[in-house]
Amino acid sequence: MRKRGFNLGYFLSEGFHSIFSHGLMSFAAVCMIVACLIIMGSFSLLAVNADQMLTKEEEKNEFFAYIDESCGEEDISRLTEQVRALPNVASVAFTSKEEAHDAWVESHPGGVELPVNVFRDRLVIHVNSLEQFTDTVTAVTSLSGVADYSAHSELAEGFVLVRHAATILATVLVAILAAVSLFIIANTIRLAAFTRREEIGIMKICGATDSFVRWPFIFEGLILGLAGAVIAFLLQWGIYTAVMNALADSGVLTLFEMVPFTAMWLPVLGMFLLAGALIGTVGSGFAIGRFLRV
Repeated sequence: MRKRGFNLGYFLSEGFHSIFSHGLMSFAAVCMIVACLIIMGSFSLLAVNADQMLTKEEEKNEFFAYIDESCGEEDISRLTEQVRALPNVASVAFTSKEEAHDAWVESHPGGVELPVNVFRDRLVIHVNSLEQFTDTVTAVTSLSGVADYSAHSELAEGFVLVRHAATILATVLVAILAAVSLFIIANTIRLAAFTRREEIGIMKICGATDSFVRWPFIFEGLILGLAGAVIAFLLQWGIYTAVMNALADSGVLTLFEMVPFTAMWLPVLGMFLLAGALIGTVGSGFAIGRFLRV
């Protein structure tokens, strides 16, 4: 038997044949890949939505510091400069109670008319990062001349917490499930190689290269990985859409807006295909190695 070069048709044919020869193990491998990718995708999509909410909140990254009524113009100027010098402060603007009243009237046409003395002089403070929002609020309110404040610290902290938690959980769970998927795929390929061990031995004795023997098994793992990726992608699309519709029906989406799956399906598909291909080929590579030592 002479050495053969790269024959894509032969390798694909052998890979498909081996998959159907060990249907139960192949099915288990695909199921594990699907589970791994759906969990990875779900937490990744949660992180994407948390990032969007955080980004939108950062567009309104301001809070009010109400000035003590005993402060004069010099005190207000001094206080403004002190706030401007704090870390994470992007800009500071003084708004008088009269200006605040006029802004209220303009934004609530036909609404309840509030007297000017209901409003207070304030500093409108914009921050650079919501992750340091609470620290910035604390630093501002500790300054002399600040009587009170208005800020949504809990909301900002909640978005940051959700994003970090989703990232950590996704990393841990994906690592565990990826290891299990690799184990099952490796055993699937190992079983296929074991049943063909005599054939592999004869091919090696007759001069077949390691790569020629290895490629059909690599393609088997690749096919399993890609099949799992496509199934996981379709299921992920359905699950995400169902959750989005359920939240819309419950009225929760009035508080925040989820990113439509149609706006990100292409990168999600690419991520799934890449992950599935890596799991399949790496698992196959681990499994076939020992059978090449003839």
